[in-house]
Amino acid sequence: MAVSPPSPTDWDPARYGAFRDLRLRPALDLLAQVGELPKGDVIDLGCGDGAVGPALAARFRPKHDLIGVDASSAMLEQAAGRMTQWENPLYGGLIQADIAQWSPPAPPALIFSNAALNWLQDHAALMPRLARMLAAGGVLAVQMPRQEAAPSHRLLREVAERLFPGRFPVAPSPVLQAGDYAEMLLPLGEVRAWTTDYIQMLDPVAQGHPVRAFTESTAMRRFVQGMTGEEVAAYVAAYDLALAQAYPALPDGRVLFPFTRVFFTLERA
Repeated sequence: MAVSPPSPTDWDPARYGAFRDLRLRPALDLLAQVGELPKGDVIDLGCGDGAVGPALAARFRPKHDLIGVDASSAMLEQAAGRMTQWENPLYGGLIQADIAQWSPPAPPALIFSNAALNWLQDHAALMPRLARMLAAGGVLAVQMPRQEAAPSHRLLREVAERLFPGRFPVAPSPVLQAGDYAEMLLPLGEVRAWTTDYIQMLDPVAQGHPVRAFTESTAMRRFVQGMTGEEVAAYVAAYDLALAQAYPALPDGRVLFPFTRVFFTLERA
């Protein structure tokens, strides 16, 4: 696998992986809703560092080849290093590509996407396009955070606007309600869609608020990438202070952090 060198704005696998268990649970909940598949590859779309790869491999290999697709070279390097219990490469192939433009060489049996498509716009065009790539009887299985209205994400925008007015315009989240995806995809096959609120328990961290430790590797990235070092320090301090009011610590120092995720599966007619 040949990938581009990491850029200063690339994803940080170590920070993202710090909450691996919390990020993996929704993927396993989604995988549990996928039934038998026709012939074809299993695509881990937006595979990141390959965290979901072992579960996909255990479920579908050797009958199906497992292919990972992601835009981040740093994440793909981590995914390339993952092994199965048989000490073989976990993925049969890893592709560095913009997943908004990616298309498979042959119809896949499964396109599985965990917490990736929320970064792309125009879901009314994107989701049907992915569904039409599938083999007959193939499955599109998607999970996405729907957290933009929650304090964890709303405060990112509000603090940025207060400290740096007009500098960080953010487009509305493209993630719709579960029922919208069901209505959108019904003409293409059998759809199941649902929403789950996960009540996450975050442990104390050495520095800052636990919720900031969670968001800094994902939602916070689009803000701090445009700031100087001094601006980042001021922004983080103000965000931590606001989070302490929105998510107060429990007596043992932990924090309850509700997190909403949207799911759907489509079996292609």
